[in-house]
This record gives sequence, structure tokens and C-alpha cells, in this order.
Amino acid sequence: MNLEKSKKRIAKRVKMSHQGYPEITIEYFGVDSTCANGVSVKFCQEEGAEIQEQRLASAGDAREDEVIQSAIVKIIERSEAKSVVQVEGVSVVS
Repeated sequence: MNLEKSKKRIAKRVKMSHQGYPEITIEYFGVDSTCANGVSVKFCQEEGAEIQEQRLASAGDAREDEVIQSAIVKIIERSEAKSVVQVEGVSVVS
């Protein structure tokens, strides 16, 4: 799947706001706020349930990595998530 198509599909799901559970939370992180070297995809089956996390790393910016964006779309589809939340910006980790 091409990069722009993946990004549009994710953005569309994020815009739908909270629709219930299961829920996916997407958070980009990096060494500074300009480049996301990785992404954390968290899955919650129901309120109060244990959160499962998968991290994906990139040599460049994960927000512009076609493979990572396509993987996020597949995770959303396969988990049958009703809600998708995306944390704004890039979380800085040291």
C-alpha cells in the first residue's frame, strides 16, 4: 500500500473519535521532536484490560516510512479496532 493511502486511512480512523473498544493508540517517538525514529502501537481490548504494545523502529522518520504506515493500517484492520487515537507530535525519549 502506498504511503499517502496509508496515512489517509489512519487519519480517517483517528477523526472518527472514540467509538468504544477495542482501541488502538498510536504514539510516535524519537530523540528530538522533529524526527520520529519509532512508533508505539498500543492495543486495549476493553476498559481496564491489560494494554498490549508493539514498537516499530525506522532508520529515518517513521511517519514517512511506507512499510511502517502500512503495518499500522494492517494492525488496525486485524484487531477490528473501533477507536483509533493518535498522540499529537513526537514524544522525545533519551
